[in-house]
Amino acid sequence: MNTRNTRLRRTVISLASSAMAVSLAGCGVVDGIGGDGTKASPSKGDDITVGLLLPEKENSRYERFDYPIIKETVEKLTSNKGTVAYANAQQDAAKQNDQLQQMVDDKVDVILVDAVDSKAIAAGVKKAKDAGIPVIAYDRLAQGPIDAYISFDNELVGEVQGKALLQAVQDESGSATSKKIIMMNGSPTDPNAAQFKAGALSELKDKVVIAKTYDTTDWNPVNAKANMEKAITAVGLDNIAGVYSANDGLAGAVIDVLKTAGVSKVPPVTGQDAELNAVQRIVKGDQYMSVYKSYPQEASAAAEMAVAKVQGRSIEFDALTRDKVDSPTNKGIPAQLVPVVDLTKDNLDDTVIQDGIYTVKQICTAAYKAACNSVGLK
Repeated sequence: MNTRNTRLRRTVISLASSAMAVSLAGCGVVDGIGGDGTKASPSKGDDITVGLLLPEKENSRYERFDYPIIKETVEKLTSNKGTVAYANAQQDAAKQNDQLQQMVDDKVDVILVDAVDSKAIAAGVKKAKDAGIPVIAYDRLAQGPIDAYISFDNELVGEVQGKALLQAVQDESGSATSKKIIMMNGSPTDPNAAQFKAGALSELKDKVVIAKTYDTTDWNPVNAKANMEKAITAVGLDNIAGVYSANDGLAGAVIDVLKTAGVSKVPPVTGQDAELNAVQRIVKGDQYMSVYKSYPQEASAAAEMAVAKVQGRSIEFDALTRDKVDSPTNKGIPAQLVPVVDLTKDNLDDTVIQDGIYTVKQICTAAYKAACNSVGLK
């Protein structure tokens, strides 16, 4: 099977799912009424509690986008009667398991969990299920008997990163076979990181020389810095043509090390998450690209799934989960995979600015005014 066609098919399915959800809402299904006027039989009313477990605060997205959007959407869908019980594990898997247990004890109606450690959370997921509480894996595919999964197409993320890096390091003939790159992957406990890596390798393998590859414990930039210092020592600063960095936090660390080492021009470095400082690095030319993932789309769809699941709206829930994914413990999990965009200095206006993620004023602070002017960002 062609991997890229599969990824593109998933993107189309995801978009179709969102369109169908809107269509069903227009027909009254969102209010528990089918198109033929028959009343659905929700298991709960609007007075519901959605438990939300997020993994960390190092990445600004969780506090700035995910939590507030999920909270706002739940309130909107429940006429302000529904609430969100929120806990952040701050990259501590044991702490997250305790938080999940607390939500089970508090008898929340449904749980959205973005796992710190997808395997370690499995026992907690089973406890929730045994207590009759549906569990939806959010952003990272948790193990255990989850009811659904919503995330971005993670292999496609890696493919987008890998393809961009390959194009950036190719010479005038279109060849990159002699170019040495470093791979700075994500945390080995995050299943998404493995998918990012697999997607990137599908574009890079046998087309460049992967001189060194590292898995970054806990996605911690401090660990990425240490690894990048080792890479420079082993490969040589002038021999590094580019760096595959799995996200923007790691990219910032990699770029700092390259600059400290005295690189004359920062080689192409990839990223992911479209964090503000990464967008500014892209404008300045220090970071080659990032991957923009629409957190508002992911978060609002997750809230819709949670409310539909707990209220027994199977038609709406099914419309939001038209894809299927497998985890190491479960097969055929209903899923929605949200599409992603290759973010460069050429499409900032059409992505993060148009979607209201950042304003030009936020990006183009005094230190970046000249760079913004040079790329036409005003």
